[in-house]
Amino acid sequence: MTDGRTVLFVCVENACRSLMAEAFFGREAPNGWVGRSAGTEPATRPNPRTAPMLREVGLELPDHPPRRLTEEMAQEADRIILMGCLDRPSCPAFLYPRVDEDWELPDPASLPDEGFRSVRDEIGRRVQDLVRHL
Repeated sequence: MTDGRTVLFVCVENACRSLMAEAFFGREAPNGWVGRSAGTEPATRPNPRTAPMLREVGLELPDHPPRRLTEEMAQEADRIILMGCLDRPSCPAFLYPRVDEDWELPDPASLPDEGFRSVRDEIGRRVQDLVRHL
């Protein structure tokens, strides 16, 4: 259970996109809102480029390892934002009726640094837009 209203960011591994979204939201969140992130098939650790790429824009990784999305997390969330995993077999059925948006962003893990930065920056823009509409 969290204090305040929650935005849940979901990707596959919770190693890049959703962690970055949680970090951006933590900086931008309106009063009374918190961000969380999870993955449908969580990695054992964040992608090694995620922390340095976040530091380039003055952010730190959230203070949790990649974690598995649970039905409880989805039920507690006020907003659910997918990073682009809705078409994956690992995306659980309980999530489908609760999804508010699917940002359909590419997984930056396989991209060169410029591509990783581009996804990071797009996440930052989308989080700012989300915050304006909460």
